[in-house]
Amino acid sequence: MKPHRGTLILILGILGLVCCGIFTAIPAWIMGSADLKEMDAGTMDPEGRGITNAGKICGMVGCILTIVVIVVQVAFGGLAILTGM
Repeated sequence: MKPHRGTLILILGILGLVCCGIFTAIPAWIMGSADLKEMDAGTMDPEGRGITNAGKICGMVGCILTIVVIVVQVAFGGLAILTGM
């Protein structure tokens, strides 16, 4: 049985929320999903399910927040161009 990577996934997810944005949030989301599938299949230690799931969720939220921030910046940039600022 493989050891879980819950701590790594949680750290990546938190970094995605706090400072690194999409660069660590996407790996947290992908690795979290893969590890949870392996835990369901019984090939990975299920002890870290909680922190793996938390890291996956942090990664998802980090991706969504990064995309929202980019969209808002583009919208305000376009607004500034249209108003002649």
